Amino acid sequence: QLQLVESGGGLVQPGGSLRLSCAASGFTLETYTIGWFRQAPGKEREGVSCISNRVGRTFYTDSVNGRFTISRDSDNIPVYLQMNSLKPEDTGVYYCAAGGICERSLRSRYAFWGQGTQVTVSS
Repeated sequence: QLQLVESGGGLVQPGGSLRLSCAASGFTLETYTIGWFRQAPGKEREGVSCISNRVGRTFYTDSVNGRFTISRDSDNIPVYLQMNSLKPEDTGVYYCAAGGICERSLRSRYAFWGQGTQVTVSS
């Protein structure tokens, strides 16, 4: 069974950092484009970042560009989302997804989704 599992969320003060991980079971992560999405309370889910499966091309939504970094280092280790200089507006449930297309709009449909991890930025 194909599964994605996110981890690394938590409560952090504004200006702090978190690193989210996206791990897979039942398939090899390296063969898939990975996207990170988030959903804040009362808002629609939005694309945060993506990384392609071959050349490692990355895109970020404007609000996180320069603060967040998506990375994948080698075969089938987790894909990470390093989040620095966190702001209260970054609060939400963060999901990783696999099997889409990494494009600037971050609107590609993805085939597989994790359950999400909560990120709360608050003083």
